[in-house]
Order: sequence, then structure tokens, then C-alpha cells
Amino acid sequence: MRFSVTVGAVGVGRDPRGLAELAKVVEGAGWDGLFLEDYLVYQGDVSQPTYDPWVCLAAMAMTTERIRIGTTVTPLPRRRPWKVAAEAVAVDQLSGGRMILGVGIGDPGDPFMESDDPRVLAEMLDEGLAVIDQLWTGQPVTYSGKHYTLKDAQLTARPVQEPRIPIWVGGNFLVPSVRRRILRWDGSCAYKGSTDAPQQITPDDVRALRADGGRDLDVKVSGGDPAAFAEAGATWWGRWIPPLSVAETEAIVRQGPPTL
Repeated sequence: MRFSVTVGAVGVGRDPRGLAELAKVVEGAGWDGLFLEDYLVYQGDVSQPTYDPWVCLAAMAMTTERIRIGTTVTPLPRRRPWKVAAEAVAVDQLSGGRMILGVGIGDPGDPFMESDDPRVLAEMLDEGLAVIDQLWTGQPVTYSGKHYTLKDAQLTARPVQEPRIPIWVGGNFLVPSVRRRILRWDGSCAYKGSTDAPQQITPDDVRALRADGGRDLDVKVSGGDPAAFAEAGATWWGRWIPPLSVAETEAIVRQGPPTL
């Protein structure tokens, strides 16, 4: 099992320079990954500045050598998939193949979303992932979907990782379409239950997901007993740190990951 820290790019010390410094602390304390939440306005709160996570990832890549970096999660329907494809490749190249792309439908209440219909957002997510996957091949792509259309479009820059940058899927894994999406791609960073009434994912949930998958699948969880999750087949255990001062954040990180 690997261990990660997740933070939002928001507030004092969570700007690109501050997160580059935090990434060094995370790596030095023995963690295996540092992931960023992807917001334009952090959880709808305008009282603190929110910074572009992709610029922050580039800064983090330059100050680390070992840890995985990425988003958990990028609301893909808020973005253009070809832009995300190009940005992810750039971070993967910059980090020497350490990028992980976590994706979800996003918050329908986000004022920057093009739709507030979860079904439409789910369609955009699935189409966007299909486009990204094809663009990462470096070959010309022709795609005709309900929301995105490309004709002989090509991005010749390729990821370092083969066959592609890992794609982790977020969302409520109790929703059948979310589970299907997880099993289609490379990993799960999903939660359980609605955001209004979240539930703790259990080791049995991990076993069931693995039984459905029938192949290697990264499963990232948080909370609970890391050892029990490791035994059940989870591959990552994450610690979320809310917006705190630099000193408070670093104090938590310097404790290091759990010991199994």
C-alpha cells in the first residue's frame, strides 16, 4: 500500500510556490503522493484565494523526485478534454512519469459549469475521457460525440508512462454508472454515499470492487484502518488536510504515513 496527502490549492501557503515547498516536505516525510483538489473557487468559498492546480502541479514536479502527483479530482466537464490531455502530458514529462489524473463530473452547483444536469455532466465526462485516451496515443483523432467533435486532431507530445497516464475515477461509487466508469479505467478515488451524507468506505467495499474488476486496479481510500484496507486490496490510503496554516499543515505531514 502507498500513502498520500491531499490538499486544496487555497489560502496562505497553498499557492504554487507554497505547494512546491509542501511537496518537498511530503516527499521527505516518507509519503508516496501529493494530490490536489481541482477548484476555481475552493468549495464555493471566495474568502480565500484559490490557485490553478495545474500550475501548482508543475511547481511540485520541479521540487520532487519520487512522489506521485496529480488531481483528485479534476471536474472534466468544466474543461476542454484536449487541453487537459496536453496539460497532463506536460506534467508527466516534467515529473518523469509521476502524474495521475483523477476525474469526476464536478459539482453541478459550480457556476463555471456548462450544465447543472448530472446526466449531461456524466456524458461529458465519458466523452472527454475517450477523447483524452485517444489523443495520448499521438495519432490523429477523429471523434464525433454528443458534446465533443474532432476531425484529424493530433497532439504529438506523448506521456512518459505506458500505456497512458493512470486515470482514477471519483464520485459516489454506489452509483452504478460510477462503478462502471471505475472499472473501465485505471483506478478509484471514489467516495461512498452522497456528499451531504457521506459514508465510510469499508474493506468489504474494496473486496467487492476488486471482485468486479477482474484486473489490476488502483483503489485509493481514506479513513478507517489502513492495515485492514491493505489486506482487502486497496493500493493507496490518503490523508486529506483541510485549509490550515503552513505550520499546521507541515506538522501533520511531518508525522509521516501510517505504519502497517
